[in-house]
Amino acid sequence: MQRTYEIMFIVRPDILDEDLDKLIAGLEANITQGGGSIKSLEKLGRRKLAYTVKKFNDGNYVLLTINADGSLVGEIERRLRVSEPVIKFISVRMDEEEKRVAKIKAIRATRKKLSAQPAAIPSAPVEPAAAPAPAIEAASA
Repeated sequence: MQRTYEIMFIVRPDILDEDLDKLIAGLEANITQGGGSIKSLEKLGRRKLAYTVKKFNDGNYVLLTINADGSLVGEIERRLRVSEPVIKFISVRMDEEEKRVAKIKAIRATRKKLSAQPAAIPSAPVEPAAAPAPAIEAASA
């Protein structure tokens, strides 16, 4: 069953752009040969890490969005784990999140927007307010 996954991985900051492109091309080949498809690929560039990972303080971020089986994602994770330039990775199944967002949008679309409706003008004349009850004054001593 094809599901949508986001795979983000961080590559060593000292890797050359050509080597990074080779790594990404190898992952793309594995995905397509395994029966999956790539929805998007984003190179997010070099960023500072929140904490030191394998003695690195920054890294090159790459985000892959794919449609694939769970077994193929397991294979991609295995390849990322044994790949020397990759210092950290995470894969997240996104189809449930997309369903949740679509459901929220559908609910919001059915609600009436109060700001889009004209203000109601009262049709009956407003009666004057009743006279206030006399206040009881405290006796001065």
